[in-house]
Amino acid sequence: MAVFLNRSIFPALFLVLIATFVGLSYGQGTQVGFYSSSCPRVESIVQSTVRSHFNANPAIAPGLLRMHFHDCFVRGCDASILIAGSNTERTAPQNSLLGGFDVIDDAKTQLEAACPGVVSCADILALATRDSVVLAGGASWAVPTGRRDGRISAASEASNLPGFRDSIAVQIQKFQDKRLNVQDLVTLVGGHTIGTSACRFFRDRLYNFNSTGSPDPTIDPTFLPTLQSLCPQNGDASRRVAMDNGSENRFDSSFFANLRDGRGVLETDQKLWSDEATRPTVQSYIGIRGLAGLSFSVEFGRAMVKMGNIDVLTGTDGEIRTVCSAVN
Repeated sequence: MAVFLNRSIFPALFLVLIATFVGLSYGQGTQVGFYSSSCPRVESIVQSTVRSHFNANPAIAPGLLRMHFHDCFVRGCDASILIAGSNTERTAPQNSLLGGFDVIDDAKTQLEAACPGVVSCADILALATRDSVVLAGGASWAVPTGRRDGRISAASEASNLPGFRDSIAVQIQKFQDKRLNVQDLVTLVGGHTIGTSACRFFRDRLYNFNSTGSPDPTIDPTFLPTLQSLCPQNGDASRRVAMDNGSENRFDSSFFANLRDGRGVLETDQKLWSDEATRPTVQSYIGIRGLAGLSFSVEFGRAMVKMGNIDVLTGTDGEIRTVCSAVN
C-alpha cells in the first residue's frame, strides 16, 4: 500500500530525526549547545581561561588532557577526579602527577559569577581539554555538554586505569570495558604527542629490561644514549622527558612516526607498533604501506567525544558543584 506524506511535514520530520541521531550519537543525554540558553557564554569563558593559563604554562595542555582521560575511566566523566580530600581519586598514585586543577577552578569561579549553579565541573573539564588541545596545535571538535558532577571519589578505584606496564591485550580489554575499540585506544594514546613522563616510568627499559641486564631491544640504538643521558641509571627518577621526541609541545602525528622508528618512550606506547592488533592504526596515521591515511587530529576529536560520554550523569543524577575541588 502506497503511503503519501504531506511535504510540509518534511522539514519538521527531518529536524526530529537529526535530534534523535544527535542524542543517540552523543549518548545518555549530552548534546552540543546544552547551555545555549542557560549560560550562552560558557564556551568563551572556558576558552579565555584556558588561553590565559596556557600562555603562562603550555604544560597545562597535556595536564588537562590526562586529567580528563583519568576522570572518564573511573566512574565515568563526572569530575570525581577534581574532588579534594583524603583518599579521593586525585590522591591515588596513578593521579599524583596530574596538573591543571587550578585551570578548572579558575573557570568555575568565573562561570559561577556569570551563571550561578548552572555549569557542571565535568563539562568545564571536557571543554577545557578541547581548548587546550587546540592551543597546542590540534584540530577543534564540538563538545557535547550536559554532564552532571558525581559525588563519590575513591582512590582505590583508580587502580582500574590503564597502566604503563599493561600489555596491549590488557589495554584493549580496559578500553572495551568502556565501550571503546582498538582505534579509539591508539588514537587516545596518541595524546602523548604532547607532554612528558617521569624517568621512573620507563628507566628500566634503558638498563635492565625485564630483568635481563640489557636495554629494551625495541628502542632505536641511536636514540638509547639520548634517553640514558636524560635518565641516568641512578639519577633523579622524577625528571621529566618528552614522550614525543622533538615535538613535545605540538599536537601532531609525529608521535606515531616515533613509534615506527623505535623512539617510543613508554613501553606501552612502543607496544602499539610491535603488536599486530594496534599496528595497522598506527600505520594509518603515518600513511605507510599503501594504507589510506587517517587524519589524526580529526580522529582524535571523534574519539574524545566518544570517551567523553563514558557513563555520564545527566538529568537529575549527580549534582552541579559550586566548587569543583569541594572536599569529599
